[in-house]
Amino acid sequence: MNIQQLFNLTIQRNASDLHLSVGFPPMLRIHGELLSIPGEHLVTPEQIESLIKPLLTSIQVEIYNRVFELDFSFEFEGRARFRVNLFRQKGYSAAAMRLIPNRIPMVEELGLPQSVNSLIELKQGFILVTGPTGHGKSTTLASFINQINKTRAAHIITVEDPIEYVYPPGKSLIEQREMYSDTKTWGNALRSALREDPDVVLIGEMRDLETIASAMTIAETGHLVFATLHTNSAAQSVDRIIDVFPEIQQPQIRLQLASTLEAIISLRLVPTIEPGRTLASEVLFATPAVRNIIREGKSYLIDNTIETSAELGMQPIERSLADLVKGGRISQDVAIRFSMRPELLNKLL
Repeated sequence: MNIQQLFNLTIQRNASDLHLSVGFPPMLRIHGELLSIPGEHLVTPEQIESLIKPLLTSIQVEIYNRVFELDFSFEFEGRARFRVNLFRQKGYSAAAMRLIPNRIPMVEELGLPQSVNSLIELKQGFILVTGPTGHGKSTTLASFINQINKTRAAHIITVEDPIEYVYPPGKSLIEQREMYSDTKTWGNALRSALREDPDVVLIGEMRDLETIASAMTIAETGHLVFATLHTNSAAQSVDRIIDVFPEIQQPQIRLQLASTLEAIISLRLVPTIEPGRTLASEVLFATPAVRNIIREGKSYLIDNTIETSAELGMQPIERSLADLVKGGRISQDVAIRFSMRPELLNKLL
């Protein structure tokens, strides 16, 4: 198959990812399972270059040849977008391509608790969406941003690596900046965002001290900030943010995070009994008690606070998994596999 045929098959099979690597057949990830494409031969070094080369601009070729890694995205025939990570392994090029549907789902379609809908109405604060790669963080953020776009006139700036979802016309002015094509560094983009009169800022990924510090500063100065972080839970997210700073700065960062944080939503896409995946989530809202926990450096209390604050819209991921089991969506074995605290899950079941 040529690259267009492979993209068509990825869309037809509703795969989340297409993988191309020398010495293996082209592979698709469907409902979380990695499957080789039937009838396809092992990819050769010559084939990998011919498959990937048409996707790259001359600037991207220069960057890839220099650093051996490249993130970019592109639209395919107006039907979908693909986010591509191009890299080298054993001296040959390889690519992991994430399918990004054209349609952005409504927030109500995601499977999150109704309590998160209130976050879209906020005018300032810091909202984190966390979880492993490929578990719905980008889609969730896109749904939030698009809902704001539909309901109010806001100036929304995104900084992404690369641009994933492209937003349809709505009430908002949306400007999407991509690393290396629209800006040279995360730091420059986030510093200049404060001079661009934003109402809402989306940060594709908080990778280091500089992006985390910038995100909190933007939120602290009266803006609504959405960002992602690769962590497994709300408590772990708080620790990650604090620990990335030098010890001497950590007391001040705790104060800053406690004052700006509004919510942390931690996501897992879990396999369903019928072929497919569904969303399980942990939700933490920054109540006065939670802000005090963060200020005092007692993040070990966060899990218990989530568990006992259902009336405030919070839920541990075990509650979400238990509801999916009781609803016949997922098996109990799958729920246990994705649970952070199996003893709590068993109690809820």
